[in-house]
Amino acid sequence: MLSINAKIGFIGAGVMGKSMAANLQNAGYPISVYTRTKEKANELVHNGATWKSSIAELAQTTDVIITMVGYPSDVEEVYFGANGILENAKSGSYVVDMTTSKPALAVEIYRNARERNISAMDAPVSGGDVGARSGTLAIMAGGDQEAFDTVLPLFDIVGENIILQGEAGAGQHTKLANQITIASNMIGVCEAISYARKSGLDPSRVLDSITTGAAGSFSLSKLAPRMLEGDYAPGFYVKHFIKDMTIALESAQEMGLSTPGLSLSLDLYKELAEQGDNDSGTQALIKLFA
Repeated sequence: MLSINAKIGFIGAGVMGKSMAANLQNAGYPISVYTRTKEKANELVHNGATWKSSIAELAQTTDVIITMVGYPSDVEEVYFGANGILENAKSGSYVVDMTTSKPALAVEIYRNARERNISAMDAPVSGGDVGARSGTLAIMAGGDQEAFDTVLPLFDIVGENIILQGEAGAGQHTKLANQITIASNMIGVCEAISYARKSGLDPSRVLDSITTGAAGSFSLSKLAPRMLEGDYAPGFYVKHFIKDMTIALESAQEMGLSTPGLSLSLDLYKELAEQGDNDSGTQALIKLFA
């Protein structure tokens, strides 16, 4: 188990990462933070976090390093190379990538970390900005039981539904299954709202009826009201959902698995991005059904 004095390094302070780091900070852990754009970390630093000017400096001075960045290419940049985490983290430390990324990359990080006596886990999350702020994220972990048990106190602060799914890469595979589920569900939510409007119903009253029944989902209860309000602020970016779905589709194809719902959703979100909504929240999909 980690002591409350364990030094936590956090790389990435986006929509979700900033809230996750803040929750750890509020729980009493000393936090060091690095982001490519320092301004994104200003709030954390103002509240007592220590700013580090490089990944190497952060890695050399912390016991657990958590990464929450954008794309697999960002994960590679952060972990590998002379100035990356693995070349600079202390022997006996723990690294946890909570980015949604490629399962094969998670395995590569794990193997390279083990050669340096560093414990690595992949632990992507689900729950969006709401879950990140409230500390109720679902955490899907891959890696060794010992590493999981050690960092569990940190997971307990940022999440609620926390499950070790298996070996390295298992967390990423589980998150991709999560994204595949959401992909088709978002289409259904948009079609349901469009149907309610077309039939002359009040979509808000329809949501009151269907969110607690068999159709209930996070997308229906949390994102559908935003659709009705025309609120397209990102709890989770369209561009990042496209990234996730692309990884999931590639992984499915590698396994010889057909995923027609995923393929359709990916095509629709690409169309949405081409219309200028790359940086909108995923609920902006409703625009295509207006």
